[in-house]
Amino acid sequence: MKDIRGSLRHLSRARAPWYWPILRKEFKWTIKPSPGPHPLRRCIPLGIIIRDILGYTSSMRETRRVLSEGKIEVDGKIVKDYKYPVGLMDVIHIKPTGEYFRIMPHPQKFLWLHQIDEKEAGFKLCRIENKTMVKGGNIQLNLHDGRNCLIHLANPMEPEEDVYKTLDTIKLAIPKQEILDHVKLEKGTLVYIIDGSHVGTVGRIEEIKQVFKRKKAAVIVTDENGNKKATILDYIFAIGKNEPLISLPEW
Repeated sequence: MKDIRGSLRHLSRARAPWYWPILRKEFKWTIKPSPGPHPLRRCIPLGIIIRDILGYTSSMRETRRVLSEGKIEVDGKIVKDYKYPVGLMDVIHIKPTGEYFRIMPHPQKFLWLHQIDEKEAGFKLCRIENKTMVKGGNIQLNLHDGRNCLIHLANPMEPEEDVYKTLDTIKLAIPKQEILDHVKLEKGTLVYIIDGSHVGTVGRIEEIKQVFKRKKAAVIVTDENGNKKATILDYIFAIGKNEPLISLPEW
């Protein structure tokens, strides 16, 4: 998917990401997402989710009033900004109705809402995008949704706690941000394809061929029907080893 370019404050409907469920010629402008945890090309503004996807409001004015009353939570925290960028694996809680939704990859719509129960809404999966050493000899994990998770090392010279690698997935409690589980990205891992022509495919990694950069490594994923899909490692999101850690939608 190509990057979306435009002004800093405005976004025309014609240049908005193709998967946003908006009428392109109804008005000239649409919501420009605020700077936040997800980039423009991989997010949906919260206002569009409330008005256009869930249909709880008929106008953006109504949507802004609902949000100002603190009725919507994202990842366990109240969000009042209608421009807030909601992206992959984020959990939305509609407080008046008691509904919970997780943003998941969709084969046709790229990103869409999958309804989940209250128990599953207590955590989310985050992919490790980068790993750095910080002051004190501890390790900081930089996650796909902009979070940073600190791993305290008892002995930096022999870091037994450092079992995490780039592109691995961690199961994170929200909003406490406590690590509950860890999934290594390796052969046999159950994964979601989150971008490219095979977006929305769930399967197991059969083969990884790395030549230069790890994120550009060629990957073969076999789905439940035995079909093989070729993609790159950057488009892979690990969701479990033997069984998925989250419920999967039936698109």
